[in-house]
Amino acid sequence: MVKEFDGLNYWAVILGGSSGLGLATAHKLAQNGMNLCIVHRTRKADQIAVEAEFSQMQTNGILVRGYNLDATNAEKRNSVLAELTELLGESGKVRALIHSLAKGNLKPMLAENQPVLQHDDFQLTIDAMAISLYDWTKDLLSANLFATDARVISFTSEGSQRAWKNYAAVSAAKAALEAISRSMALELAPSGIRSNCILAGITDTASLRMIPGSDALLSHTQHRNPFARTTQATDIANVAYLLCTDEAAWINGTVIPVTGGEHLQ
Repeated sequence: MVKEFDGLNYWAVILGGSSGLGLATAHKLAQNGMNLCIVHRTRKADQIAVEAEFSQMQTNGILVRGYNLDATNAEKRNSVLAELTELLGESGKVRALIHSLAKGNLKPMLAENQPVLQHDDFQLTIDAMAISLYDWTKDLLSANLFATDARVISFTSEGSQRAWKNYAAVSAAKAALEAISRSMALELAPSGIRSNCILAGITDTASLRMIPGSDALLSHTQHRNPFARTTQATDIANVAYLLCTDEAAWINGTVIPVTGGEHLQ
């Protein structure tokens, strides 16, 4: 198997890389010779399983560094970047920043006998799922860790444009994420950064299962998708990998639907 990034000492920083789209992307990049710095929040009960995933990635002959911490905490972000600077040395560079953070509130706007969305819920969700993309990009750039041809890739959803019950805070965050990604594509291009969002089709992940009514959403998606199936995490990982290749250098400032066509109807 030809490994796209073998011998280049490229790294990917993956935020939220222990499950779902982030984990699938980590595996795909590892299979193609990309070293990995994975920042994640994992419960103690799941830690052994996550470490097994990281060990499997290393069988591809790449380096993996995992950090089980809050990626939205500025002090912890600085500590990761300090260690990464030492680890990369003079020759290593960050080819890709993958943003797959899912930390938000799924409360209704109106309800009886249960909590409803408050100002702080919106703020926490938007900070974690949108503004953190800019924070990590800015600090990686300031630390001179990006490659001269770097890729910033984030994951959005149809919820950035559609209203789903209990999704208001996350919907606002996804819309903000897309706006930040577009602005970075424009303003950071002189620094060699390409910034794009992947609009993922409905994918059966732990994050989706947290949304009330997720079973109905999955069932409906199978009926409206032209291929009569839901999106798989590997479908998204494949496109994230493609965006990291040399051939994708002229793709910048886009929101790319990776849905199998379910967004068409």
